[in-house]
Amino acid sequence: MATKAPPLVPLGDDEHDAAMQQTPWRSVARLSSIRPSNWLGLAQRAERFLGSAGFDRGPWLTVALAAGIGAWFALPTAAGWVACIAGGLLLALGALAAWKGREDRAQLTLALMACGLLFALGTALIWARSEMVGQPAFDRPTYAEIEGRVLQRIEQPAEDRVRLVLAIRHPDTGEAVRVRVNVPLEEATAAMSEGAVVRAETRLMPPTAPMLPGSYDFARTAWFEGLAATGTVQGDIAVVEPAGAGDAGWIAQLQRRLSAHVRSQLGGSPGSIAAAFASGDRGAIATADEDAMRDAGLTHLLSISGLHVSAVIAGAYLLAIKLLALWPWLTLRVRLPVVAAGVAALAGIAYTLLTGAQVPTVRSCVGAVLVLIALALGREPLSMRMVAVAAVVVLLAWPESLIGPSFQMSFCAVIAIVALHNADPIRRFLAPRDESAVTRMARGAIMLLATGLVIELALMPIVLFHFHRAGFYGAFANVVAIPLTTFVSMPFIALALVFDVVGAGAPFWWLAGKSLELLLGIAHVTAAQPGAVKLFPQMTLATIALFVAGGLWLALWRGRARLLGLVPASVATLMLLATPVPDVLISSDGRHVGITGEDLPGKDAGGLLVLRDTRSEFTRDNLLELAGVEGDPMPLADWPGADCSRDFCVATLERGGREWHLLLSLSSAIIKERALAAACERSDIVVADRWLPRSCQPRWIKADRRMLEESGGLAISLANGTVDTVADRQGQHGWWRGRQD
Repeated sequence: MATKAPPLVPLGDDEHDAAMQQTPWRSVARLSSIRPSNWLGLAQRAERFLGSAGFDRGPWLTVALAAGIGAWFALPTAAGWVACIAGGLLLALGALAAWKGREDRAQLTLALMACGLLFALGTALIWARSEMVGQPAFDRPTYAEIEGRVLQRIEQPAEDRVRLVLAIRHPDTGEAVRVRVNVPLEEATAAMSEGAVVRAETRLMPPTAPMLPGSYDFARTAWFEGLAATGTVQGDIAVVEPAGAGDAGWIAQLQRRLSAHVRSQLGGSPGSIAAAFASGDRGAIATADEDAMRDAGLTHLLSISGLHVSAVIAGAYLLAIKLLALWPWLTLRVRLPVVAAGVAALAGIAYTLLTGAQVPTVRSCVGAVLVLIALALGREPLSMRMVAVAAVVVLLAWPESLIGPSFQMSFCAVIAIVALHNADPIRRFLAPRDESAVTRMARGAIMLLATGLVIELALMPIVLFHFHRAGFYGAFANVVAIPLTTFVSMPFIALALVFDVVGAGAPFWWLAGKSLELLLGIAHVTAAQPGAVKLFPQMTLATIALFVAGGLWLALWRGRARLLGLVPASVATLMLLATPVPDVLISSDGRHVGITGEDLPGKDAGGLLVLRDTRSEFTRDNLLELAGVEGDPMPLADWPGADCSRDFCVATLERGGREWHLLLSLSSAIIKERALAAACERSDIVVADRWLPRSCQPRWIKADRRMLEESGGLAISLANGTVDTVADRQGQHGWWRGRQD
């Protein structure tokens, strides 16, 4: 029988006070004391901070747009994406409601409104872009005869192949899809150009997900390129229908002819780099030269970006203004700088289109055109607003480029340059003064070295995040390499192409070749120095986010306020140094296993143990980079601490004060289930590239084919007991979901 509740008796004032003194929610009562006047004071202080720290809405609005795009990639589910859009809109509405026409809060309110709207726009933009261009991957590897129209031809003579992007019918469903196939160089004819229809026997594969956590995600790249599969021509390939007169892209054909002409005039590695400068075609550059340029911090010279576009536009501007000055009638009637700026802008746009209109080139072209407009109008040309406008143009056209190293490195370098040159101490250092030419040149050399050091520091987190390695002597190499490329190599290449019209370009090609040989020599010597490259196998998303946040804060504020950016950058540095190297790396197919942290015979430092010795450079490089070691890996069978048979390897590792037992499959032979179950029971981790029976129950992880198809590759830290998987970084994004389907 229910008891009747006693009647409620109101407390007196004294009793109420006593009760409030004993309640655990007294802090809530204190929070209620926050009055609107307190919030008003906070808003006023924020307004004063924005004014004193040199707040410029333009760059920060671009950051908000980029943050919305980045949030879509970082969050795993559609619910999170919707929350980002809703959160941005609510922030804008809340700021509008709090404003109520108060002029003393106008700057803060408008900033919050605009940032909220652009954050929501960024998330919605990349989501819509993914849905529009993404192409679900093939379900499985397919061997089929295909017939399709060539959409793009990519020359790669250094790899002895030509790549064709084709529009075909799906072998199973009949839907129109895009695929990319590799054609051996000896079988690729000039008739296989854009617009032609070809037929070939091919083996097509779904775009591969990352081999290991932190590896290159080709599936994501293929998704935004609209590729459903990639593969190789296995038999003959024939042109069924040649390209029509208006089918083939004339820009692509011009680019190929220009590249071939340059290589015919200048052979070897210098010719390949000259072709890259002239046409943007990097397909003929040898792998050894690319590696040396990368380790020497000179890779940016091979990618057509700000340096090259600026050189072309500056050359066109100077040439135009000098030639136009010879026409008195025009000189008296128009402003020659405005006309020369227009000619230079057209030259920059033409060069951008000719070299493929890649992200760094488009960014550089937009920025250079804005500089020309600013000069013509008498405005400050080197500003963060110019960089912000260029970034918005690129992000609106290709929002997925935000997460690529090309976008990040190009804009990071430009932001670092602009922030450095706009700093008051640097302005005072570069201010015009009465001094000798030698002193002026020395001042310029010091500034060039300082700029190189700042760029190297700014780019290092991005390079480590994407490539797990960074060069430490790049600033010194760039002091010579940048002027050499800008004032010697590119002008000689341009003069050689001009004089080739009358067949007199040979002397200029010889000079250009010598300058490029010197550039390659600098790269190889720098890359070969001890300590030139440092490997960092892992960087978490939170770490790189803190680096980016700290860098942007340092670059976009002024005065002492900008120094607060050192706080997240310092925290990120500590997080990077504290990130452990994975003890065990397991590829997504279970065939390749890497073990780190063991002393290997003949090696001064710890090397890498691998389950299988592979001839695949891609597999080998992935394992070495994610393990953070250099040199040749050692097969597990040759390691004294392992016991390997034809079918399995057993290894014991000591981590975190205990022993870990690993059982690794080597063959697909049928093993007696009872014996396998007993071996699994004695093991902490079992790895196999096939399905294992349910009776196989290790103490911790059974990484067989069933598990790896869901999780992808694994990076295991034994001492911490943590497992990082590829699937953890994919979520519900289309490129991963397509692979699972």
